[in-house]
Amino acid sequence: MKMKRYLSLLLAGTLALALTACGGSAKTDPGTSDQPSTSDENWTPKENVTMIVAYKAGSGTDNTARVLSQYATKYVGKTIVIENQEGGSGSIGWTALANAKPDGYTLGFVNLPTLCSNIVDGLANYTMEDYVPICNHVNETALVLVAANSQFDTLEDLVAYAKEHPGELKASTNGNKASNHIGAQLLANSADFEYTDIPYGGTADQLLALRQGEVDFSVAKEADIASMMSEVKVLGVFDTQRMESMPDVPTLGELGYYDQWYGSARAIVAPKGTPQEVIDFYADAFKKAMEDPEYVEAAEKAGVTTAYMDPEETQKLLDNQYTFCTDVSSKLWNE
Repeated sequence: MKMKRYLSLLLAGTLALALTACGGSAKTDPGTSDQPSTSDENWTPKENVTMIVAYKAGSGTDNTARVLSQYATKYVGKTIVIENQEGGSGSIGWTALANAKPDGYTLGFVNLPTLCSNIVDGLANYTMEDYVPICNHVNETALVLVAANSQFDTLEDLVAYAKEHPGELKASTNGNKASNHIGAQLLANSADFEYTDIPYGGTADQLLALRQGEVDFSVAKEADIASMMSEVKVLGVFDTQRMESMPDVPTLGELGYYDQWYGSARAIVAPKGTPQEVIDFYADAFKKAMEDPEYVEAAEKAGVTTAYMDPEETQKLLDNQYTFCTDVSSKLWNE
């Protein structure tokens, strides 16, 4: 409880700036000796494009990536091939992306804040400077979940039980100190209870454990549970107002717990050294895809909260999420 106000103010400042950013200067790398030589301002890919997703097929990130790639292919002009490289809370895929040739044929999704928290916690073989931002794809509000057959029907019930039985409740997460673990810790700190976290390889495994009764609660996002709504109950949302898609679910703040927005973003980046004309091409292509009426309809059905940001805005998002991880989330376990 003693950290709640500090966390609320600092997190609100960093995330509000990131999610409403406009303008600014993107920190794109001017290139290295390995940068492809090109002066074609009208660059387009001549072969299929690989999109690295650092989580397994069927995960929330994978699902949103496939929805976008299906419609972006029309504007990219070549097939976008999803390549799943899961493991290490995303670090395996993001390391492969950082080491990929910067020729415009390998892109990747990065998940925030996990991309940054891995670095802060010493779990990464990459740095923030290893990537050039293309655009943001989605921003997703975090949700507190239990299995459909759980004894808990309200978040107050869960918190009351947790206080009466310190450390007994188990929460599945998408990795140690990854995005959903951070959400669970924000809830526990603000509601003043103890629990036991059980890290899994990603959100898909985390939610499977919840549905199978291996744990008592989880924190995840709407797109993560779009295909399993009948198997879970949503007890609370990390936002300052109720979600339109879940008007009967209270915010944590309403109940006297964490009272600011928390969630994650998924952005598309390229390896450092990718030429600016390539970045510009993809930023434009993905923007057109996200505005395509057919994509919009498909995204809504899949529970995808589209939030396009251009390269400059996305760089600000990356920077502010890194600040959040160094100044806020890293201190959640040090009270």
